This record gives sequence, C-alpha cells and structure tokens, in this order.
Amino acid sequence: MRSESEVPFEDAPFTIPVSDRVKRLPPYLFGKINKLKYEKRVAGVDVIDLGMGNPTDAPDPLICEKLGEAIKDPRNHRYSVSSGIANLRREVAKRYWKRYGVRLEPDGEVIACIGSKEGFSHMCLALMGPGDSAVVPAPSFPIHVYAVMLAAGNVIAIDCRQPDQFLNNIAYTCEHLYPKPKVVVVNFPHNPTATVVELDFYIELVRLAKKHDFMVMSDFAYADICFDGYKAPSFLEAPGALDVGVEFTTMSKGYSMAGWRIGFCSGNAEMVRALATIKGYYDYGIFQPVQIAAIVAMRHADAAVESVAAEYQLRRDALCDGLKRLGWELEIPRAGMFVWAKIPEPWSEMGSIDFAMKLLDEGGVAISPGRGFGEEGEGWVRLAIVENVQRLRQAARQIGRCLAIDEPPAPE
Repeated sequence: MRSESEVPFEDAPFTIPVSDRVKRLPPYLFGKINKLKYEKRVAGVDVIDLGMGNPTDAPDPLICEKLGEAIKDPRNHRYSVSSGIANLRREVAKRYWKRYGVRLEPDGEVIACIGSKEGFSHMCLALMGPGDSAVVPAPSFPIHVYAVMLAAGNVIAIDCRQPDQFLNNIAYTCEHLYPKPKVVVVNFPHNPTATVVELDFYIELVRLAKKHDFMVMSDFAYADICFDGYKAPSFLEAPGALDVGVEFTTMSKGYSMAGWRIGFCSGNAEMVRALATIKGYYDYGIFQPVQIAAIVAMRHADAAVESVAAEYQLRRDALCDGLKRLGWELEIPRAGMFVWAKIPEPWSEMGSIDFAMKLLDEGGVAISPGRGFGEEGEGWVRLAIVENVQRLRQAARQIGRCLAIDEPPAPE
C-alpha cells in the first residue's frame, strides 16, 4: 500500500480556490432548461425557442457590405482604441441629438462598449465596492443583479411593474436606509416584463438623484423596438440627467447586430471617464470593421430599424392572440422583444421552472421561467418574439396541445 507521499502527482486531489465573488453567485436557474433543449435538438426534435431575446434576423445588407469592405483593409486588423473610434462616438452623439434632442460631447460623454452588457458590468466595477448598494428593478434581468454582486456591492431589488410606486419606493429606501444607495439602475422598456415609462418618470428620477445623491445607470437596450406609436423616452432627455447618470444603448436589437457585440455608454462625463479607465485595463476595443459598419448603420439604416420594429409588432400580435385564445392572462407589450405572461390555472402551483420544463419536454416550446428573474418573477413566464409569425402561431398551438386546452378557431 502506497503512502500519501507516494501518490502520483496526477492522482493527487486538488481543489480550485475560487474567489468569494464567484461563490456569491447563485446557481444558474436556466441550466436545466438549456440542457433539455440541447438534448432534444441533438435527438432531432424541432424546438421552437422563445427562451432568449436573440434576434434571428440578419442586419441590413448595407451594413454587412460595409463590414466586408472594411475587413479588406489591413489597417483595420490592428488593435483599436478601447473607447471606440472618434467617428463612431460622433455618430452616437448625432443620433442622440436627432432622436432625443440631447447634446453630447463625443470625446467625453460617449464611449463604445463590447455590447451594453459589458459596459454595464464594467461600470459597476468602476463605481461600486464593498459596502456600496444599488437599487435594481425587479423582476430583474440577471446581469443587473450579478454585475453589482461581482463588484462586491449589495443589491436592493424593488418591483418596477408600477413605475410610480417604483419611484416612491426608491425615495423611501433613500430616506430610511443608511448608507443610502449609491446607484439606481433603471431599465425601460423593461426586460423581462415589458413595462414602459414616459418622460415624467425620468424627470422625477433626476430630482430624486439630486436630492439623495445617487447615480443612475439606465439600460436602454430596447429603445428601437416600440409598438402602436409609442416612443420610448431616453433617460438623458430629462433636464439635469447628465449631472447624475449614464445610459447604455446597443446595436443588438433594432439593427439585428446581436452577435457583433457593439453598444454604447453615454452621459455623465465623470462616470464615462471611470468606465474608460476600467476598459483601458481590460480590453483593446471592438474590432474596427465592426465599428465602421456601425457608423454606416446609424447613418443609413433608420428605415431598416423601423422595418424591424414593425416585424416585431406583427410577431407580438401573433403570439399574444394565440395565448389569449388559450385563456392566458397577459398585457399586450408596447415595446421590447418579450411577452410577460401569468402561468394559467391550474398550472401555476407547479412553479415557473417546472412549468417551463413541461412546455419544453411535452410541447417542444422553450420559454424562460419567471423565477429566473428573481423571486418577484415567480408565477410568470417570459416568451421572446424572435421567431417568425408562422412559428409563433405554431408555438401557441403546441402549448395548447401540451396543456390540453382547446384553442378556439381564429376569427374569419
């Protein structure tokens, strides 16, 4: 029998000492669903995937052509600057002026990000540390919670589905909590619930920020996807917003450039500078041909963005009509890429994760359980309108068969 000292190196046990920030992260609640989805696809099952807000449409051909042209220039394959090339930042500033009447200084109030998710996460690192806290809208898009946690901050989740009450609860928290929250995160149009606000909401938020001395981080990812004449206001439109916060935008949704990973942070110069400092250590910027193509997109593809929003509205109508005929309780979203629906009776008692597993296993439709967006999301599910109209109608039919609900015929 060998002594412990004689155990070969490759057989010796070794434990990886991960950091406390990793240990603080909870188990990934979508893991079971993703595993089953993968297994079904390997087995040849045609899964209708409404689980992730991942656009399935191609960008406007003009954007792709410019990318191909820029790739052929050897100079574009060098490291870029982490803040984004000057012409790109100027184009973002022009877009804010054209769409929202907001004047931005391209060299100090705009920075390019490797998608808005990266920018948001690194901004949390730039602003927060142990003992700091952030108000986060609930139900919560996961990165809004976990980016704060990874920055060693504390999360204060406040239900945002009634925006006026959300503001009241922010004020109450600031008045009764010590130390006060350092950051307030807002995300309208909201993921996952599709809640929207008007400009008055941001005007009051700026007033509260100045009164209680907190910073604002606005996630404006769904700015371009609005329906029925609704136009989502920018946080930066509110007077004084540049004094207290920043806003994150992205090319992923309206321009269908999700995999390209390009977004922006705009607003308060000191906050933008702090993000630039972090990014200067972490990355060498976005692949320059992608930046050049993004410039062309913002200059020449507005009509394509409008067309994308119109297509999403058709998809929204198809899915909502199908679910309503099945008796599902939901509000018709005015913006975004998601339908937020209450689990119908008698299935609500099984919980959103098991319900989502049932629809995937027995109905061939993948959705996101509300519990994956925090405790406030339990009892609800999120369905992404990323498939075409025919597939969304088919998804509703398969859900109906899975739950043994007879779908009434569509009106003539």
